[in-house]
Amino acid sequence: MKQIITSPDAPAAIGPYSQAVKVGTSVYLSGQIGLDPVSMMLVEGIEGQTERVFANLAAVAQAAGGSLADVVKINIYLTDLGSFAKVNEAMERRFKPPHPARATVGVKELPRGALVEADAILVIGER
Repeated sequence: MKQIITSPDAPAAIGPYSQAVKVGTSVYLSGQIGLDPVSMMLVEGIEGQTERVFANLAAVAQAAGGSLADVVKINIYLTDLGSFAKVNEAMERRFKPPHPARATVGVKELPRGALVEADAILVIGER
C-alpha cells in the first residue's frame, strides 16, 4: 500500500507528483531543487542551492519517519559538472559513513533554472 508523504518544511510539489511515497520500509523521495519552502524562490549559488536541496530532502525524510542516515541511494543532477567537488563537500557534511550509493549526472537544464537537484531512496524501520 502506498502512503503519500508531505512536509511543510520542504517546498510543495510544483507539478503532479508527491514529495515522497512510502511503500513498506522503502521511501522514494522526489527530486528537490534549492527552493526555500517559505518563499518558493531559489536560493543563491551552487553552495546555497546544494545545502537547501539536502535540507529539503531531510525534511521530507523526517516526515516519513526517517533521516538522511536512512538514504541508500541518491541521484544528483548538475547543470555544471564543474560543481562536483562542491556537492561532494556538502555531502560530506550531511552524510556519514556508510555513505549511500550515488549517481551524479550532468544535465542541460533543471526546473526554474536550478543549478542542482537530487532525489533519494530511503529504507527505514530496518537496521
